[in-house]
Amino acid sequence: MSQLQAILSYQEVDKKLYKLERELAGCDERKEYVKYKKFLETAPEKLDSLETKAISLRAEADGLTAKYEQLEETLKDFDNLDELVTGGADIAFYQKKAQLKVDQIKKIKADLNNLLAMIKEIDAEYQKLKKQVIVAQKQYADASEKYKAVKASRADEKTALEKELAELKKAVSAELMQKYETKRKEKLFPVVGELVSNRCPFCSMEPPLAARSKLTGGATIECDNCHRLIFSN
Repeated sequence: MSQLQAILSYQEVDKKLYKLERELAGCDERKEYVKYKKFLETAPEKLDSLETKAISLRAEADGLTAKYEQLEETLKDFDNLDELVTGGADIAFYQKKAQLKVDQIKKIKADLNNLLAMIKEIDAEYQKLKKQVIVAQKQYADASEKYKAVKASRADEKTALEKELAELKKAVSAELMQKYETKRKEKLFPVVGELVSNRCPFCSMEPPLAARSKLTGGATIECDNCHRLIFSN
């Protein structure tokens, strides 16, 4: 058997294995399994991010609270305004200064209320996500078992195909098989095809004449566009 015939025979059986793999990859059980797996993988990072944000906002709120209390304490200096006026002080100056402090306090209070509202929202989101994680952990376990059952139901079929491929592989040169397996891992399938009207059977691109001239004696070339292997009889 020529190398070309050997790799085509291998690919014909591999086509069944590829179909089986696609069926397993596209089954509802795997989709559910992957969905919960991805959620649980990303959830810790999201929880950490929310916690970090909440800590930062709390620190900012503490800073504003301290500033608020400091300004309130400063306002006490204006409690004896009558005495200052009696002593000949300029009341307009002190009233303006006091009003400035009051305005600062109002702004800080508004900013503080906004921060506290944001902290409350983040905390609610954090608690919600924690509950979702607990639920997802159970759903992930259930989905994992269901997906395992589906794979187990096709295990004998998969093993038989892999065994048949192992035998067919013996007739293919190591160099050609390495090329084939590399492209198979890249999700290129079928890997090998016959030139049709001087064009690649997979992407319809026409290989250069110099490359086509090498297609003798069962040799193959690689399509410059889709990178599959092409032969010509």
